[in-house]
Amino acid sequence: MYSPSIQKLIELFSRFPTVGPKTAARFVFYLLRKRKEEIEELIKAIERLKKNVKYCSLCFKPFEGEGSICEICKNPQRDKSLLCIVEKETDLEALEKTKKYKGLYFILGGTVSKLKKEDIKKLRISKLKERIQKDPKIQEIILATNPTVEGEATALYLERVLKPFGKKITRLGRRLPIGGELEYADEQTLKEALKGRK
Repeated sequence: MYSPSIQKLIELFSRFPTVGPKTAARFVFYLLRKRKEEIEELIKAIERLKKNVKYCSLCFKPFEGEGSICEICKNPQRDKSLLCIVEKETDLEALEKTKKYKGLYFILGGTVSKLKKEDIKKLRISKLKERIQKDPKIQEIILATNPTVEGEATALYLERVLKPFGKKITRLGRRLPIGGELEYADEQTLKEALKGRK
């Protein structure tokens, strides 16, 4: 049995997505070997993250800076008629790296598995509806969910929920491997998926 301090930190790291107790223990022992200055640097970086980073009031992208709207939503060069819905922040970053998509985004905040009510409640569905309702410039909604079982279920749910708005609803072209995730796809694959949306 580990000491209480080690055990507590293992428990905390185990709460991170995809981190199990063994990986959490490796993190803790890695930190134990580090110098005090390095640990303080990590603590300060976490404090800065919580103090300086906020969510965009339109798309929910985390950003630093003035006001409540991120640099993408503020940019007058972006195509305001396109709204791309992604599951998480890393998916938005992956699409931005392609430099092919020039529209706006909305980060859903997750997926629904088997359309469970508790999963649906966690998503920003009401905020998404509000965004589409308030912005008549939006003409096309791109559902850029991951080609996983959960991603597909989420896209089907969104199609049903957004149909009454009368907007064009498209999905990314099937260039992405089934079971894959946007954040791990190469730029060329994502470019092709955007180009082949239907």
